[in-house]
Amino acid sequence: MPKFEDCLQQLEKIVEQLEKGDLSLEQSLKLFEDGVRLSNSCRQELEAAEGKVEILVKHGGKLKPEPFEGVSEDRSVGK
Repeated sequence: MPKFEDCLQQLEKIVEQLEKGDLSLEQSLKLFEDGVRLSNSCRQELEAAEGKVEILVKHGGKLKPEPFEGVSEDRSVGK
């Protein structure tokens, strides 16, 4: 899986290409699909980082070994 920064850079390039509007419909759809995939990857990484920060905050900033369970799909984004 690409790193967060790499995904974000690729997403920015995709947006630039789509905004130009000089692509065929097929090319635009392919780029859009790639963008959705990259966006999902970025979201998963951000949610994992958020979970790790919550664990640290819960323990008063002290590192304490604790299994990290991934964020479930039913969790609201604006929490």
